Amino acid sequence: MGYPDTFEGFVVDSPKTWNQFHRHELKPKPFEEDDIDVQIECCGVCGSDIHTVTGGWGDFEGPLCVGHEVVGKAIKVGKNVKEIKVGDRVGVGAQVWACLKCDVCKSKNENYCPHMVDTYNANYEDGSTAHGGWASHIRAHQYFTFKIPDAIPSHLAAPLLCAGITTYSPLVRANIGPGKTVGIIGIGGLGHLAIQWARALGAETYALTHSEYKAADAKALGAQHVIVTSNDEKWAEPYKFKFDFLLNCADATHKFDMKTYLSTLKVLGEFHMCGIPDKPLPPLEVLAFMTNGCKLSGSHLGNHQEMKEMLQLAADKGIVPRVETLQLGEEGCKEAVERVKAGNKVHYRLTLTGFDKVFGEKVEYGA
Repeated sequence: MGYPDTFEGFVVDSPKTWNQFHRHELKPKPFEEDDIDVQIECCGVCGSDIHTVTGGWGDFEGPLCVGHEVVGKAIKVGKNVKEIKVGDRVGVGAQVWACLKCDVCKSKNENYCPHMVDTYNANYEDGSTAHGGWASHIRAHQYFTFKIPDAIPSHLAAPLLCAGITTYSPLVRANIGPGKTVGIIGIGGLGHLAIQWARALGAETYALTHSEYKAADAKALGAQHVIVTSNDEKWAEPYKFKFDFLLNCADATHKFDMKTYLSTLKVLGEFHMCGIPDKPLPPLEVLAFMTNGCKLSGSHLGNHQEMKEMLQLAADKGIVPRVETLQLGEEGCKEAVERVKAGNKVHYRLTLTGFDKVFGEKVEYGA
């Protein structure tokens, strides 16, 4: 049928065919007065996409269209939409709906709403399916659709909508700023942004990496200090009680000696997980926490206010991810998921572009 009744996207059918994408018709949820339809210009490639299509986070029923770092043009807005008008350049991240009525939502924690709808591999309360952004269009609630500042090019803005907010929110919620010492663990798709946020917020920033070749990148991104954890088994000795906050952006946490990492935290310091690895954490003894009273925590995305603040900070400070682009299509999607799954084939994010070449209509902003 075509838009507005149907969208088109690139899908996989099951975890067994996780890298075999094909073009498929998508049926969006019924349009409501708080909704915005977006004609997609580009979409980032996130580790979440790979965890999902491979079945790392559980089985799924295809066809599945992933992608939750979406940038494009608002082409239809509901009557209740306040801040966005047709023609605006907007972004949609990893959440497209929440009830906005429960106590969780009312406390500005809609990213933890028990009724929330993820951007893909999820269903609305009416049974409709949410489809991701490796597609011609996306439909999202206005509260989860954001204007993109003019200063940020679309292909660079895309990764901010998941990787950006995922690393920014825990830092601001921990009141990171001048006088605080922060360690960013893992200099990859998440960590290379976390370094930039920590510095922009005014913290003394350390990068912790097991890959010595990333030390130069970490410093170029703003880290004042780099600790290469693979160089010495006793790497943590000089850093006992050093950090107010460790933000873990690495995926291989199951290989960590957690007691060693926790020993570098100040009294009541925090080891925070902002990624969701496939594998569980290694076993932990209570004594690992008692030496300094430290805390182990995690988070999911960020709220509406944090997303807006983050995008503005990025525009004001020139904070952008390091991005390679790939042409959307069967081959581009296949290459994207295979490279991210390989773990060291991307420096540091990928964005799928050229949607107009596939779907036949160029995105032109303005009314």
